[in-house]
Amino acid sequence: MQPIYLDYNATTPIAKEVADEMKPYLYDFFGNPSSSHTYGRACKKAVEKGRKQLAALLNCETSELIFTSGGTESNNYALKGYAFANRSKGNHIITSTIEHPAVSEVCKYLETEGFEVTYLPVDGTGRIDAADVDAAIRPETILISVMYANNEVGTLQPISEISALAKKHGIAVHTDCAQAVGKVPVDIQELGVDLLTIAGHKFYGPKGIGALYIRKGIELQKLMHGADHENNLRAGTENVLEIVGLGRAAKLAKANLPASFVHDKSLVNRLKQALSVLDDIQFNGNTDFCLPNTLSVSFKNIEANTLLSNLPQVAASAGAACHTDSISVSATLAAMNLEQAYAMGTVRFSVGKYSTEDEIDQAAKAIIEAVHNLRN
Repeated sequence: MQPIYLDYNATTPIAKEVADEMKPYLYDFFGNPSSSHTYGRACKKAVEKGRKQLAALLNCETSELIFTSGGTESNNYALKGYAFANRSKGNHIITSTIEHPAVSEVCKYLETEGFEVTYLPVDGTGRIDAADVDAAIRPETILISVMYANNEVGTLQPISEISALAKKHGIAVHTDCAQAVGKVPVDIQELGVDLLTIAGHKFYGPKGIGALYIRKGIELQKLMHGADHENNLRAGTENVLEIVGLGRAAKLAKANLPASFVHDKSLVNRLKQALSVLDDIQFNGNTDFCLPNTLSVSFKNIEANTLLSNLPQVAASAGAACHTDSISVSATLAAMNLEQAYAMGTVRFSVGKYSTEDEIDQAAKAIIEAVHNLRN
């Protein structure tokens, strides 16, 4: 029997509607979108349809979207591309202490290239104070990069406020929206950002495809050199099959967002209520500003991976790991100053469109039993 899947923040299964849309592009439509003949034109049309569907979800112009291989490439292009293209204006970047490695590792790299990076703290719920962003701005600040939704605890950041502050100083803003798209409304005009990262496999599209929103007028130094694909911004023959899938996933997300939000929130509340019978646990994240599908739970004095190894019937993610002489806690939990006895036992449960109440009830029963067994 397959374990109950509660790891939708890691990746989502491809929706049937998405797979069905992609199938013809495995066999029948195989042309190069850059070719001028019938085969090429059919695939070019499919690429632009996918771009239009994604633009409709995000509320932006199709010309402001380029396709990438996923969230990591989009983040790399946004940060490196903007930093190197605008180096003459300054060398200071602001980010947070809870970013995904696809941002934090890029920032570390840029520090070796002469850039200065300020890593902003978060409060105990994993949320940044916009006032801290304002205080960190310098005359030489050129870019602010803060994720919209944290992948571990689900906390949402005040991106609109940050963008408004940045605009006063002429500073560009990038946000990694990999975890937010398809779960909460992501309206680029409301967020006010200049660069935004999308990853297809986080909202029922295929893996290996993503996009980067680049506001009109923003200049980036190329990351990929070659022919003039994607408005001469990202060289390489377009991944037609997966762009088709990404577009269909975006269309689904736009149509289903209100219902998905209610569904996910209901299941998370159900799981939270069920686990609340346990002693010495705590729930992490911000209760007012959060993803609807994410529940981060810390079980005091229980090691997360040990708990999960005793839960073969549930698939979830650990936030910490015990080693021979140390405990490695995720950057997010460390930034939140979670007490070590709780941090070491942190597990993220994330639900999705295929999760059911029955699965949540079964999972809760198994989790409670495993916790009792380990404590005894």
